[in-house]
Amino acid sequence: MIGVDLGTTNVRVHLKGKGVLLREPAVIAVVKGTTEVKAVGQEAYRMLGRTPGNITAVRPMADGVIADYTLTEKMLKAFISKVLTGPGRFIRPNIMVCIPSGITDVERRAVVQAVREVGARKCYLIEETVAAAIGAGIAIAEPVGSMIIDVGGGTTDLAIISLGGIVVSESLRIAGNTFDRDIMAYVKAKHNLLIGDRTAEQIKREVGAAKIVTDDDRRSIEVRGRDLIDGMPKSVTVTTEDIVTALAPSLKKIADGMVSVLEQAPPELVSDVIERGIVMTGGGALLRNLDAYLGDVTSIPVGVAAEAADCVVLGTAQALDMVHVLKDAYFDEVRH
Repeated sequence: MIGVDLGTTNVRVHLKGKGVLLREPAVIAVVKGTTEVKAVGQEAYRMLGRTPGNITAVRPMADGVIADYTLTEKMLKAFISKVLTGPGRFIRPNIMVCIPSGITDVERRAVVQAVREVGARKCYLIEETVAAAIGAGIAIAEPVGSMIIDVGGGTTDLAIISLGGIVVSESLRIAGNTFDRDIMAYVKAKHNLLIGDRTAEQIKREVGAAKIVTDDDRRSIEVRGRDLIDGMPKSVTVTTEDIVTALAPSLKKIADGMVSVLEQAPPELVSDVIERGIVMTGGGALLRNLDAYLGDVTSIPVGVAAEAADCVVLGTAQALDMVHVLKDAYFDEVRH
């Protein structure tokens, strides 16, 4: 029994009875023009933006869906073989993979096909918001509305869940990676400095915030990159205020998505959500004060789940034992 969170930026794999055994970046390095794999995961991530001419390091997932089918399959194979060691590697496992709520049938079939190629006996698909809710410890089988916001790397999924199924949902292609691109664009516009993805991510982790609540939130970081005017290396200081400004448009879209989900929900469920609050999961939920920012928009308390980044994969693994409860939810069981 394996649960896989096939994310845009990170892949997490949970093995039943062993816990989360693998957390690696969703990056694969291949020899240019071929599909010969040089490295996957952490090792390939270190190569991003630093490869020689004959090797390319790429992210085969984009916006929560498979962008490069062959490379995703190879990456998944490598990760699952890392997890299944010893005699376990001869057993064909049941694999459950989570998918964003807004994906098309073609994208869904691509995931199923990739998991089959890896050698799964049965492949189950579960929507990310349902998996995140289970992983966050929400009793989704109850006839009570719970609202979940899963901010990942490629997509932000928002849903209100009741009786084991999704009542209203929305999937936005705005998430952690969009925040990184916003930071790169802002630094470029303000300082004429070109920085890479990894530097942008470091800025987001160290000084990033959705809003400034107390003076302790004001931080700064020295950033190095290439000056666009004379092409020379240059250092600038980026502050938390800069990041709040840079992320404002993207965060506004997430807030609008949240309002739209609440507007479409039946009034009984909205009253449950007001009473129980909104739970945030996913790596993007760890952006400082994002819970306070979204809480201000609706005046509904917003909290970040414990182990937010692992909620989806933990829920995916637990969902394998909850097939009977989830029968109303979209649940794809693919047999050979």
